Amino acid sequence: MFITFEGPEGSGKTTHIRSLAEHLRQLGYNVLHTREPGGTEIGDQIRSVLFDMKNKAMHPRTEILLFQASRAQLVEQVIRPHLSQGGVVLCDRYADSTLAYQGYGHKVDLEALAEIVRFATGGLKPDLTLLLDLDVEVGLARRAQQGGWNRLDAYDLEFHRRVRQGFLALARQEPARWVTIDAAPPPEIVQAAVKAAVMERLAIAGKSPA
Repeated sequence: MFITFEGPEGSGKTTHIRSLAEHLRQLGYNVLHTREPGGTEIGDQIRSVLFDMKNKAMHPRTEILLFQASRAQLVEQVIRPHLSQGGVVLCDRYADSTLAYQGYGHKVDLEALAEIVRFATGGLKPDLTLLLDLDVEVGLARRAQQGGWNRLDAYDLEFHRRVRQGFLALARQEPARWVTIDAAPPPEIVQAAVKAAVMERLAIAGKSPA
């Protein structure tokens, strides 16, 4: 099963995906935890370029293509092989982030983006996507406290608001794939909701530990 985590900045994706990975491993699942951009040696090099504050002049089309390059490598080198072995893949961001950030955020044509994404992923879509939804001002304040402020964090507030609305719109379009979780409550409450959503979907799919 291929499970992705999406959401605006500061929504807690990284924390919750790590906790879920540990939980599933304790239950006996063969879990691969990865992230975007990155997850491979090539992808991590691209990540450093994408997030570097020195690259504020980067054009949205350049940004789009760099994300897809990292994604294509991750899918073929890491994600597909693990899925072919019957494992569970947890990915911190995936293709929906391109539609939300570059599509809704940068206002790039969504149909064109979807075609580029299909090429980069070879058509691989998640079985389940968890949207950790959070007010953007709260999320950006969390990010500032965490440190590691990057080039995408530094986009203006209206950009981040469009991104959040983009995620919500995508979730409405595919309700069978998406589960939206309020990321504002304390972490233990959010994590309980994450685990419940994933365990329900694993049970429906008949996926038991190897």
